[in-house]
Amino acid sequence: MKNYFSSDFKLGILGGGQLGRMILTETQKFDIYTSILESNKNAPCADICNNFVIGDLLDFDAVYNFGKTVDVLTIEIENVNIDALDKLEEEGLTIYPKPKNLRTIQSKANQKNFYFDHKIPTAPFSHFAYLEELVICLETEVINFPFVWKAARFGYDGNGVKVVRNFADLESLPNVECITEQLIPFKNELAVIVARNSDGETKTYPVVEMEFHPEANQVEYVICPARIKKSVAKKAQEVALKVVNDLDFVGLLAVEMFQTETNEILVNEVAPRPHNSGHYSIEASYTNQFEQHIRSILNLPLGNTESKVAGIMVNLVGEEGFSGDVFYKNLNDILKIDGVTPHIYGKKETRPFRKMGHVTIVNKDIDKARKVAQKVKETIRVISK
Repeated sequence: MKNYFSSDFKLGILGGGQLGRMILTETQKFDIYTSILESNKNAPCADICNNFVIGDLLDFDAVYNFGKTVDVLTIEIENVNIDALDKLEEEGLTIYPKPKNLRTIQSKANQKNFYFDHKIPTAPFSHFAYLEELVICLETEVINFPFVWKAARFGYDGNGVKVVRNFADLESLPNVECITEQLIPFKNELAVIVARNSDGETKTYPVVEMEFHPEANQVEYVICPARIKKSVAKKAQEVALKVVNDLDFVGLLAVEMFQTETNEILVNEVAPRPHNSGHYSIEASYTNQFEQHIRSILNLPLGNTESKVAGIMVNLVGEEGFSGDVFYKNLNDILKIDGVTPHIYGKKETRPFRKMGHVTIVNKDIDKARKVAQKVKETIRVISK
């Protein structure tokens, strides 16, 4: 086995945001040398990796030249130049997740086609090259309101997603490639994280339940374990495993799902990296998702995914009406509460709904943890000085 630890081995990471920052906590634990490519010189990873390179993740030369300096390449964000990854892989560089997987996942249209081709349950959809094509189909009643509109590429944290109920709702949408999905009545939004290494070993984390902010379309709470029947949880894990195996995926894959009114499981979309729905695992799991990501891409034995205790994650996002140098008001008050751990992402400037950190609440009793999470949410404020 290759010696990754306290050696001259170099792990490259495309992206230097908060997910990269939390991955670095694990590489530091293992004493693995890390090199980061990121366009923002003030990114959360800038001061804590071994080597920080400024470059555009969508630029072929920047990604290709960076890849030539490392031994294994991974990502913390999927919006990267795939052509450069293809060339690096052809030349022998180990890249996980695989470029072919990223090509499928980067495009929501490709994702949906993959689900249909592999008989993975998902909401019916239509694909449009641009918005004007969608409008023509609505005017001729080829499709009908209401539906969910999604930009085919570069959507994140609620950006690039909108419920469309009438023609007026279309006015604010960009004229880009997009998909529309049937609006599915659902009981819960769930997520399952699956890890798989190149030997084919897989480990599935418990199903989590996500509560969303009604305006920002961002997750407010991630609750583990999800408050659902065991039979539904088993079905959700089986569907997530099928997605991972059908993709022949190596790394960490977060599978977001809907639980319908009739307890069917439909895949919404996937993320090929550590994910917001797994942040609770840092405090609550035997092996957190960031360590598991490292284990999976380096083909190390996968860790125990069981929870030691119930966990709830609260996102810390910039409050509306505040922009500028960040101030975490009432942070001391939440630190007084048992089982509460804040994570601050190192972003110096706040703006409305920007992800600035998260707080994990652990408790043996999930209902008590949820009450504490509510108190935390109501107490801490992410504002500007």
